[in-house]
Amino acid sequence: MRSIAVMNQKGGVGKTTSSVNLAAALARQGRRVCLMDLDPQGHASLHLGVEAGPDMASVYNVFTQETTLDHARQLIVDNLSLVPANIDLAAAEMELAGVQGREFFLRNAMKHWNEQKRFDYVIMDCPPSLGVLTINALTAASEVFIPLQPHFFALQGLSKLFETTALVTRRLNRDLRVTGIMLCLYESGTRLAADVVEDLRQFLRSSDAETPWSRAAIFKTRIRRNIKLAEAPGFGQSVLDYAPGSAGAVDYIEMAQEVLAMETGAVRSDVGSVSVMEPLRAAA
Repeated sequence: MRSIAVMNQKGGVGKTTSSVNLAAALARQGRRVCLMDLDPQGHASLHLGVEAGPDMASVYNVFTQETTLDHARQLIVDNLSLVPANIDLAAAEMELAGVQGREFFLRNAMKHWNEQKRFDYVIMDCPPSLGVLTINALTAASEVFIPLQPHFFALQGLSKLFETTALVTRRLNRDLRVTGIMLCLYESGTRLAADVVEDLRQFLRSSDAETPWSRAAIFKTRIRRNIKLAEAPGFGQSVLDYAPGSAGAVDYIEMAQEVLAMETGAVRSDVGSVSVMEPLRAAA
């Protein structure tokens, strides 16, 4: 079972959009997928048409040990399940603050899924912060995907993300690796996008082999700006169901194929102005 935390502490970079649509695309490829909404805003849940009310079991009840992941899980379409979230999850940050072993709640809850190989993929949509919920995701996951808008300020935030993954790898989860960087809201006609991608490629190539991001792949597939991606949540559907012929649907299907290719090692990864990446060099 591949457990993937999709994280970026910066909002508006396509994190939830990528979590939902990548999960849907993998399910279309015949993989058993569970999408776990770890954001108190519950946007991944709403994206799939689920509004977790007070009477519905959610991931908050899993953190408070009132229920199990299986009880909170809902089947959305064939091969795609969801563990929903709502605003109650915001209280988990405070409620767990003084609890011993709070970083391992999610990993413990997922233990039987790993043992039974319940799913092929568990994709965790992390909140746009580096608090207890994100740390739980990183402790439970084996991989990290980072959605990134190819702008200068987006790159600045990567240093903090890499620092966090390195800290978690040292102290909580030695198996954690950053395996994919997803370029979202991509505008192929701009010079800035090309420059940022080149800087990122050079940085990854020059990273120490011991860092958890040293083997990260920059996915060849670029998620282009597409209005259908913005419209789909309003209809409670993935873009694959809402507009299957759109550029957004095509891009996420191609990205899912790249993710699947990682299983066999046949990855089409794109690893290969340095000034933009200086904050990342400091983090390394």
